[in-house]
Amino acid sequence: MNPEEALKNIFEEIKNGNHLGEPITLVGATKTVDLLTIQRAIDCGLKAVGENRVQEFREKAPFLHGAEIHFIGHLQTNKVKYLIGNVSLIHSVDSLPLAEEISEQSEKKGLVTDVLAEINIGKEPTKSGFSAEQAEDAMDKISSLPGIRAVGLMAMLPKSENSRYLSDLCLQMRAIYDTIKKEGFPVRYLSMGMSEDYRIAIRNGSNMIRLGRAIFGERSNPR
Repeated sequence: MNPEEALKNIFEEIKNGNHLGEPITLVGATKTVDLLTIQRAIDCGLKAVGENRVQEFREKAPFLHGAEIHFIGHLQTNKVKYLIGNVSLIHSVDSLPLAEEISEQSEKKGLVTDVLAEINIGKEPTKSGFSAEQAEDAMDKISSLPGIRAVGLMAMLPKSENSRYLSDLCLQMRAIYDTIKKEGFPVRYLSMGMSEDYRIAIRNGSNMIRLGRAIFGERSNPR
């Protein structure tokens, strides 16, 4: 299936939003995808693309038109400066030092950068992010910084064939999101769900999904 057909099917799937009545934002995960293919997807209605690596982002961003560009990969503090003013949303704020660097670089440019706090909901030792128990405190500390606006949460679900387990994790993330929203934080996005699990995520309250393979197929040049 080509990206145009894949997008048509996905747009049909998500057109009514989630069961809570929230619209679903589709972010195309474009790691290793060539510029022509990405632009074709944008021309077919893809409104946001997400890059995983800063170097690849810097190579592609000047040539992409008609869509928001998000950063969705692990971000090192020494590379933050390349993103500020050039991305609509950073999904992967996984520590307070990273948030502080985003704040500092944003202040230098007189900007406010929208970010999501990354939650390691599966408690995986190989993944970064705040714990579920730290989520509210992390949002409070990030929100207190100048030049940065925490507008939601992001999670990467563990790889698992157990759909009930994944559903439980999604429900935990949604509960954290709802609690934070009730506390008055201006959250809009729960970024949760990738190609292998986005349907489970949507059923359990996600309102933003990050899809690569489901749109663009298997990577021809995985790195």
